Amino acid sequence: MFKILFALHLLTAIFAIGPLVHAATTAARGLRQADAGATATSARTITIYSYVSVLVVVLGFGVMSSKRHGHTVAEFSEAWIWVSALLWLVAVGIALALVVPALQQATTRITVGEAVDSLTARVAAGGGVIGLIFAGIVFLMVYKPGR
Repeated sequence: MFKILFALHLLTAIFAIGPLVHAATTAARGLRQADAGATATSARTITIYSYVSVLVVVLGFGVMSSKRHGHTVAEFSEAWIWVSALLWLVAVGIALALVVPALQQATTRITVGEAVDSLTARVAAGGGVIGLIFAGIVFLMVYKPGR
């Protein structure tokens, strides 16, 4: 059961977190080019994959609580587990509360011909932070500090 859960966790991480990070880190390009279609697509992609990333966390908890060699794989009390969960929550919060609303606002502004310069930095910074957070989560998952 461990191997199946682990494989599903990795697959959902690749196919959910990958597009989320890609859309978040490249969304500012649509603002710089004043492309309403690109900003709307980025907002939709970030929203969808932010919610889909819940599966990664659920499967991760399944992996963590499964038995391997007669022992539980990990405990939530281990720092690398709860810090990873907290970082995921922060990244998804930034995506849904900062980047997506800015992209939606930019889409509206671009459509009516208004400037979006004031939103570009917010989207670019938010996307960069999201990328760094998920890189940190991968580091924690691989290195498992404290173990």
